[in-house]
Amino acid sequence: THQPVFIQLLQSAFRIYNCTWPNPAQKSSVESCIKTLAEVAKNRGIAIPVDLDSQVNTLFMKSHSNMVQRAAMGWRMSARSGPRFKEPLGGPSWDYRNIIEKLQDVVASLEEQFSPMMQAEFSVLVDVLHSPELLFPEGSDARIRCGAFMSKLINHTKRLMEKEEKLCIKILQTLREMLDKKDSFVEEGSNLRKILLNRYFKSDYGSSINGPLSGNYGKPMPSGGAFSGQDVDKSGVSMHDIQCLLDKEGASELVTDVIVSTKNDRIFSEAILLGIALLEGGNTQIQYSFYQQLNERKKSEKFFKVLYDRMKMAQQEIRSIVTVNTIDLSSKKKDDEMDMTVSTPKKRVRDSNLHLKEGMKGQLTEASTATSKAYCVYRREMDPEIDLIGPGSDAGCTDEKSSEEMTMSPAIVIMQPILRFLQLLCENHNRELQNFLRSQNNKTNYNLVCETLQFLDCICGSTTGGLGLLGLYIKEKNVALVNQTLESLTEYCQGPCHENQTCIATHESNGIDIIIALILNDINPLGKYRMDLVLQLKNNASKLLLAIMESRHDSENAERVLFNMRPRELVDVMKNAYNQGLESDQEEENGDDSISPKDVGHNIYILAHQLARHNKTLQHMLKPGVDPEEGDEALKYYANHTAQIEIVRHDRTMEQIVFPVPNICGFLTHESKCRVFNTTERDEQGSKVNDFFQQTEDLYNEMKWQKKIRNNPALFWFSRQISLWGSISFNLAVFINLAVALFYPFGDDGDEGTLSPLFSVLLWIAVAICTSLLFFFPKPVGIRPFLVSVMLRSIYTIGLGPTLILLGAANLCNKIVFLVSFVGNRGTFTRGYRAVIMDMAFLYHVAYVLVCMLGLCVHEFFYSFLLFDLVYREETLLNVIKSVTRNGRSIILTAVLALILVYLFSIVGFLFLKDDFIMDVERLKNRTSVTDSGTISTTSLTTMVDACSRENCSPTVPAVKPGEDSDEDEIERTCDTLLMCIVTVLNQGLRNGGGVGDVLRKPSKDEPLFAARVVYDLLFYFIVIIIVLNLIFGVIIDTFADLRSEKQKKEEILKTTCFICGLERDKFDNKTVSFEEHIKSEHNMWHYLYFIVLVRVKDPTEYTGPESYVAQMIAEKNLEWFPRMRAMSLVSNEGDSEQNEIRNLQERLESTMILVKQLSSQLAELKEQMTEQRKNKQRLGFLGSNAAAHVNHHAPPH
Repeated sequence: THQPVFIQLLQSAFRIYNCTWPNPAQKSSVESCIKTLAEVAKNRGIAIPVDLDSQVNTLFMKSHSNMVQRAAMGWRMSARSGPRFKEPLGGPSWDYRNIIEKLQDVVASLEEQFSPMMQAEFSVLVDVLHSPELLFPEGSDARIRCGAFMSKLINHTKRLMEKEEKLCIKILQTLREMLDKKDSFVEEGSNLRKILLNRYFKSDYGSSINGPLSGNYGKPMPSGGAFSGQDVDKSGVSMHDIQCLLDKEGASELVTDVIVSTKNDRIFSEAILLGIALLEGGNTQIQYSFYQQLNERKKSEKFFKVLYDRMKMAQQEIRSIVTVNTIDLSSKKKDDEMDMTVSTPKKRVRDSNLHLKEGMKGQLTEASTATSKAYCVYRREMDPEIDLIGPGSDAGCTDEKSSEEMTMSPAIVIMQPILRFLQLLCENHNRELQNFLRSQNNKTNYNLVCETLQFLDCICGSTTGGLGLLGLYIKEKNVALVNQTLESLTEYCQGPCHENQTCIATHESNGIDIIIALILNDINPLGKYRMDLVLQLKNNASKLLLAIMESRHDSENAERVLFNMRPRELVDVMKNAYNQGLESDQEEENGDDSISPKDVGHNIYILAHQLARHNKTLQHMLKPGVDPEEGDEALKYYANHTAQIEIVRHDRTMEQIVFPVPNICGFLTHESKCRVFNTTERDEQGSKVNDFFQQTEDLYNEMKWQKKIRNNPALFWFSRQISLWGSISFNLAVFINLAVALFYPFGDDGDEGTLSPLFSVLLWIAVAICTSLLFFFPKPVGIRPFLVSVMLRSIYTIGLGPTLILLGAANLCNKIVFLVSFVGNRGTFTRGYRAVIMDMAFLYHVAYVLVCMLGLCVHEFFYSFLLFDLVYREETLLNVIKSVTRNGRSIILTAVLALILVYLFSIVGFLFLKDDFIMDVERLKNRTSVTDSGTISTTSLTTMVDACSRENCSPTVPAVKPGEDSDEDEIERTCDTLLMCIVTVLNQGLRNGGGVGDVLRKPSKDEPLFAARVVYDLLFYFIVIIIVLNLIFGVIIDTFADLRSEKQKKEEILKTTCFICGLERDKFDNKTVSFEEHIKSEHNMWHYLYFIVLVRVKDPTEYTGPESYVAQMIAEKNLEWFPRMRAMSLVSNEGDSEQNEIRNLQERLESTMILVKQLSSQLAELKEQMTEQRKNKQRLGFLGSNAAAHVNHHAPPH
């Protein structure tokens, strides 16, 4: 009954609101009154006229868009302010703008300053949520009630799905943020974190927070189960530990229950994102937990039905959008054709408008950005379910790309996290989950592998029948979704999972055609302005095709790929990618996150290399030099940076791997390659793989060091010239010792002599000639003459002493440069102090430097020790010394035996032949020198005076005539004591060819001990001289012969035996692959090193199946993946020969069968003929008997 009054009142309020005289406060009151009246009408069902209802809705929209108007106010003011309204500098408008800009700067600086603090506070909040009971004192009721908070929170979340959806979403977001790792804190953030932890947990933090998290889950999972690297939280807890803790509290069960039960899209999205966060990094424990939840607890059918329905819904949505887009495209084309027919005056007007728009372009951009941000905030306030992709969409509102994504249906947007979730379930090649996605062994199985392929088929537009029009369907807004689909399909197949490979390759949809089209076709217009996205798409597509063919011994899948691919197009794509890479390298360096076109082309080249085994045309095209006009450089580059190896799987089958050589491998020096190749030792089984594998760590560190010193050009140049510095050091040492040997002792009276003017000129000419030769022969051929000429010229110019000082200083400086080059070349100090101390080569060069310093500063004779460098430089001389040191124990023991025999002979001589040990001695004559005039030299006299003064005697000088000998030769007994007897026998007996008897007294035959003396001399001669000493010589000679034979055998093994598998050269005689091709391409030792480096530098989540297998074997230090006495080429040849034999046997068997058939047919014919003849005979016999009987019957009686 009061409806007319109510309507009049509402209309009056609107008229008052539209008047101009009310102030803003009064207008706000009127607006709130109108809102109240509208809500009352809505609640009580009062009918309002249509025009009045539209006015109410318009008012609501105006009130909600106030912030939009405020954001655009600045743009309108700046647009209106032109030359007519230009205010002077410092006016009100300029002040406002200046204040706003300064305020924004202050806010930005505060955000930058306090951002680490906020991250630290949030990390402390995560710790509090993990163990909130530690906030309370021990034994308190609150501590008991707050125990197991996380499990209670997770269980509580399950009950909130129906009633409190917003709270459920918030809890799921919080759980996901607990797994969100932040970068390392700066000093302020870490200090704040420590303060907060001490405030909240006090002493319980270290023992209770880290304990539960790291105690049970701190062990790394095998085969890449944990994150690569040490992704450790600030509390010392890794991401893997936090994931396992949340899983223990029931997070994985929460994800499965929410996905199965919820009907809310936003809750479903948050559950998927939480599952992604739990599985991030390929946590195998979380994967097993999901598998247990789905398989053992019988949730798989409902779970996969939800995901299957989502995929079907997304496909239907894509098909409807594709139809609409096709209609829009045709209408747009017509509009473009109409625009081309516009008259010239209109075109001029349009050009002028375009000029106006260009002038205001910046202001329009700012206004549109602010408007879109405000509108997104308003929409999120009105309907929080609009945001389907989580908290990241706030920033997306300010992005042009995200504004395009708003046009995508939520059913399509949710597919990206779903596919990422499925990919992470199969991460690290989880075979059980890969098969589980295909078949769940339920009443109703949902094949998500085929459904993912069907989704790719749908999103790429192949359902419309136009594979050549990929650019119409793949745009910037959905290219990330296409990439995610390709990555998920790749993860389904790698491992390998042959069932999923076959499922994808043999699916009824043209999925293989789609993948091939993504590689071969140009995706325009996306490729014109976002080539990086197109490259990423081609890269993922090539990886998917490689995954489909991975570790397959049949050619079925490869033939399916080749059936739909033209080899020429594939080769052209990789060449174009290489040329794009060259252009991008010339223009600017790509960022770390972008994909290099060369890398994309490299993956396509590896794909072509794998396919070339089954296609001779493609194999011919991949050879460099086939088409010299274009693209030969690209093929050479890819061929030089691609390697292949053969590995042995667990089931002892062999598999060939083709992989890109990491860039860091190019820094391995040639010297290191030669050293490893020549010095690697064989083990008991005759394999070099064990020693080679142990050196891979050092070789990888050397690669990293060589890459690092490239940034220091001076150090790199010095390290590259290390052989030159070594040659100069040795030559200088030889020249210095020659000078010392020829002219020592050095005096100041010109010991070097004088040089005639002619020879002086000739010497100057020689210096000039040798200097000129130095430019043409920079190697030792030109250096040695130059040093000799300069040294001689300096000796006769500045003197011998200064020349030696200069040469010694030059040698010291050169050796220091050599030491720097040595350290720079091998990275000695990067391996730690212990490695430096144990590095004998480094210690040797340090000792060389010390000897150079001693020779320069102490005495010239120290330079003689530098000549021992010849032993270090020459391997032949080193082997000669090894002949003594290698069997040193045998030689020492033999020498000890000789000493024992000498001791025994000394005792016998001391007891029985003491009188025979008489020897002539020559005493040292008086050291006083007598001149020809009979006077004593001053030096001798001074010496005698000094001696007498010390002994308190009077110095008397005897009268000595010139030429008179003061003493005569004397005879001494040398065996009065056992020690002297031992010394005499040892000294005289071993040095004389006939033994000790040569120096003893010659006995008379009449002496009673004559016979004993003869026996004594003969025994010493035969036992000590003949046997024992020759034993020592024989050991040395035999050792030298062994070393020489070992060297020859080693050289023979290097020439005729494969380093990896150990097969000899004769095994490859008359085979399709020669021994040289085998060691160069099939079993190249450096390719195996490169593959080990590839496994080290590659992200474990990006491993292929063979790479995961080898990484696990390397972690276990298991070398069974190296082939031993096996090669695939020999196996294939044997297989071919066996096949040929089988084929020959089959042909013989078939010919035999034909003969048997012919014989059987002939026998059947013969049998038939015999049967016919027998029947004829029987028939004739029967007729003959009947005729005889008839004749007898009619005969007349006699």
